[in-house]
Amino acid sequence: MKRRITKHGEAVLKKKSAPVDFASTGPKLPQLLADMWETMHAVNGVGLAAPQIGLSMRLAVIDVKPEGKSERLVLINPVILSREGEVTEEEGCLSVPGLYARVKRHTKVRVRATDENGDVWERTGTGLLARAFEHEVDHLDGKLFLDHLDLVKRLKVAVVLKDLKKDWD
Repeated sequence: MKRRITKHGEAVLKKKSAPVDFASTGPKLPQLLADMWETMHAVNGVGLAAPQIGLSMRLAVIDVKPEGKSERLVLINPVILSREGEVTEEEGCLSVPGLYARVKRHTKVRVRATDENGDVWERTGTGLLARAFEHEVDHLDGKLFLDHLDLVKRLKVAVVLKDLKKDWD
């Protein structure tokens, strides 16, 4: 079932998410993940964190489609283990539709997380996957990509946000 995506200004997006207890959440996980995938794909996203559908829990999904092929990653209680390099590129967010800004991220990011089967995995991402790892973990920590902008850029963005919010649901 497609879920409503929370928008900039909603409290759940600024709150640090609670860790997922796999034992108690496990039975609900298949439906929740199906809803997250459907929601993300309906708006052509590459990642979606639970706070973006109103749930304060450390859960995210990512599919950056390397080489055009779907490669779904489920991140339960993800931890960033290392970050290397820097790159500044345009970034957007499903919770801030219509707004894009140049954000500095790392070029290489290593993450440890639990998957939908309860198995712990580690992966190093580069390029878009590295950016997605940082972006989604930021959501779980109550941060938006806008929080990475300097004060001058934030003030410029505030004017644009005010107009964009008129068109949000």
